[in-house]
Amino acid sequence: MAVQLRLDKFLADMGVGARSEVKQWIRKGRVKVNDSIVTKPEQKVSLEDMVCFDDTRISYQSVVYYMLHKPAGVVSATRDKVSRTVLDLISDRQRKDLFPVGRLDKDTEGLLLITNDGELAHQLLSPKKHVDKVYYAKVSGRVTEEDAKAFREGVRIEEDYCTLPAKLTILASDAISEIELTIQEGKFHQVKRMFEAVGKEVIYLKRLSMGSLVLDEKLKPGEYRELTKEEIVLLKSAR
Repeated sequence: MAVQLRLDKFLADMGVGARSEVKQWIRKGRVKVNDSIVTKPEQKVSLEDMVCFDDTRISYQSVVYYMLHKPAGVVSATRDKVSRTVLDLISDRQRKDLFPVGRLDKDTEGLLLITNDGELAHQLLSPKKHVDKVYYAKVSGRVTEEDAKAFREGVRIEEDYCTLPAKLTILASDAISEIELTIQEGKFHQVKRMFEAVGKEVIYLKRLSMGSLVLDEKLKPGEYRELTKEEIVLLKSAR
C-alpha cells in the first residue's frame, strides 16, 4: 500500500511553509493535486501524486542529506535556548526530523552531515564501525614524532580511558604547529584532550572528512549543499 500523508504535512515537510501557513494557502486554492485544486488541508496524498503549489510542482523527499560547512559559534544540536544551532543554517528546517550526525564543538569548524536518515547516522557513529574522521588543527607548541608515536599507541584522556590508535601527520612543526589527525572515535573534546595529554593546546580545529564524505572546498563556513547521489552511495556502501 502506498504511503499517504496529509496534504498540509506533505507541503510543510518540503519547506513550503509552516504547517499553519500551508493550511491557509490550501484553503485559498493555491494547491493542486493531479491538476485539481484541493482546499482541504487534511486530504491524503501519496508520494506519487503530482502536488503543485502556485503551479510549481513539489516533489516529496522522504530522506534528505546535506553537507554543511559548520562555522565556529554555532552548536551541533537540533535546538538550544542560548546559541544558534546548525539547523538554524538550513533553510529546509521546516522539516522537524532533521538532525546533525554526531557533533562538533561550538568553536570547531568543518564537515557536518545533516540528515533524517537515522539508520545511516547509527552506522556512521557506531564505535564498532571504526569510521575515520580526519581533522586539521593548529596547535600551540612544537608537535613532534614522539607525539605521533604516542597517538599511534593511544593516549590516556580519562583516568580509565585510553584512545584507540590514531594517525597524526605533522604538516608544520613550530611554535604554532599544523597537523592532520585521523581518529575513529568521537569522545567529548577528543582532539583537544589528546593534545592536552601530550602537553599541547589546540587553538584551531576543522573537520575535513567523515568516512568517504569529504568537505567540499567550495563551501564557505555556514554554507551547505545536498549530497550527490555518488556521495550517498559511497556512504551507505561502507556499512
